[in-house]
Amino acid sequence: MKQLLLILLFLPIIMWSQSNYEKAEKFFKEEKYDQAQLAFESVLKSNPSDLKTIEYLGDIAGQNKSWDKAIGYYKKLKQLKPSEANYYYKYGGALGMKAKEVNKFKALGMIDEVKSSFEKAITLNPKHIEARWALIELYIQLPGIVGGSESKAIKYSNELLRLSPMDGYLSRGHIEEYFKRYKVAELQYKKAIIVGGSKTSYQKLASLYKNKMQEPEKAKAILENYNNKKVQD
Repeated sequence: MKQLLLILLFLPIIMWSQSNYEKAEKFFKEEKYDQAQLAFESVLKSNPSDLKTIEYLGDIAGQNKSWDKAIGYYKKLKQLKPSEANYYYKYGGALGMKAKEVNKFKALGMIDEVKSSFEKAITLNPKHIEARWALIELYIQLPGIVGGSESKAIKYSNELLRLSPMDGYLSRGHIEEYFKRYKVAELQYKKAIIVGGSKTSYQKLASLYKNKMQEPEKAKAILENYNNKKVQD
């Protein structure tokens, strides 16, 4: 009898929380981030350790470029569930974006934690593709004196090639394009088109032709090829 009374007492609270969560999720999917934030914050008050709610709030903070808030939410997720790779990846990403906005001296002090967060994500999930992309970006953009390394970027690109050939070729094309080796980048993007044929691979090659190799006609032809392929599919 006592258990039944407890269930009856808490049932309206549980139902209200679920209803609010569904409403918040709907706002998020509709990209109504301000309304989603208010609704998720309301849910969090009644369930302070709900992982998905905290993650949504971190994602909303990221959308709003409120990096300190995003870092706080993702840090809490890491503490609540330290075995989840994606929380380290998102924490590292938010920290990296914050580093871009602060002075160079302070940013240098954040780089090791950004790297280690992405590396931890890969340790927890050896198939984590996004963390490898993030490390590639980090290693090619950092000056060598503070840890930048093309060879390390290529190492992660090779790992991507084994996990997902399309990501491997796209990431290698990105590295080659960054260092202005456009003909080699062109070859890599063409390989990505052959193995995956994704919209991104066609767009990357078209962008390379138009913006770097000054060949707008080739860019136009590549996009037409993609549109024709879509029609045929």
